[in-house]
Amino acid sequence: MSISLSVPKWLLTVLSILSLVVAFIFGTVSNASATINYGEEVAAVANDYVGSPYKYGGTTPKGFDASGFTQYVYKNAATKLAIPRTSAAQYKVGKFVKQSALQRGDLVFYATGAKGKVSFVGIYNGNGTFIGATSKGVKVVKMSDKYWKDRYIGAKRVIK
Repeated sequence: MSISLSVPKWLLTVLSILSLVVAFIFGTVSNASATINYGEEVAAVANDYVGSPYKYGGTTPKGFDASGFTQYVYKNAATKLAIPRTSAAQYKVGKFVKQSALQRGDLVFYATGAKGKVSFVGIYNGNGTFIGATSKGVKVVKMSDKYWKDRYIGAKRVIK
């Protein structure tokens, strides 16, 4: 003996969708999580401002000076880290890093004025480059360029 029920196709479709929604809502929850590499994220945010103009004393995308740029990026990246305003003051925070151990997001310092005195800071971008607010605006710079190589003072890691 066989019983046959006549059910419209649209009703089967609706019931299938409802069962999927219920399974999605009440199903087991995955404990997947993502971690942020703050150094990578800082460098990525810094890259967003390449091309911004230089402005003496500037602290916004309308115009940056070197330390105003690094301060702005750290504050507006996922780190939400408040670092000092000047490059000399920024050089006093964080942990010293050897040039051979630089990681993206580290601060790199230069003496562009008085010899041996910190006067410029940039954000290490990987592959021997940094992003900084130079007199020609925010740009990616090779650390191996003679001008920068001769003025390198050191690096600091301020991200824990």
